[in-house]
Amino acid sequence: MSLAELVIHLENYVSDLIERVVLLDERGDPCGVAPKDTVHNAHTALHLAFSCHVRDPRGRILLTRRALTKRTWAGTWTNAFCGHPQPFEPIPEAVERRARQELGLELRDLRLALPDFRYRAVDASGVVENEICPVYTAEAVGDLSLDPAEAMEAKWIEPARLAAALDAAPWAFSPWLVMQARNMSGAGGTITAAAWTARP
Repeated sequence: MSLAELVIHLENYVSDLIERVVLLDERGDPCGVAPKDTVHNAHTALHLAFSCHVRDPRGRILLTRRALTKRTWAGTWTNAFCGHPQPFEPIPEAVERRARQELGLELRDLRLALPDFRYRAVDASGVVENEICPVYTAEAVGDLSLDPAEAMEAKWIEPARLAAALDAAPWAFSPWLVMQARNMSGAGGTITAAAWTARP
């Protein structure tokens, strides 16, 4: 194991021990903190998260398949990664931290694409996601090194092919990916490659 891999492993271990979720009121203001492993259930409280869409230098978009051990949408294809900022942690720093932890990637050109994205979705198991979730885009630096507890597979796909897949079979992907792609595509509600090729 290289020094870089050891640092990522230790960062993941410490993060898992102390990870917390910032709870929000209906206005989106922080109103409390809870351990991450207690928050997601059939009555999930509104909380702060983030989502990131990652492209490679060729402009292809990264899809990851959520690990089968994930509490919600296990085994489902989704955008590169999501996560929760820790209390008082700036969200861009949290995005960069999770990119290292989940994918072994450094990021460049991190941009805020959807600052006010909010969604609620119910998994087939009945577990609810209920998040205010700013959405970022970024370019990958380096090669992927997946944390198997987070992602079991990863694929790079051309934006137009991803848009077509999301339009044809939205049920095959995480609901937040579909909603974010629609919002990033602009007015009209149709998912297009512009979701990932137009810069915020």
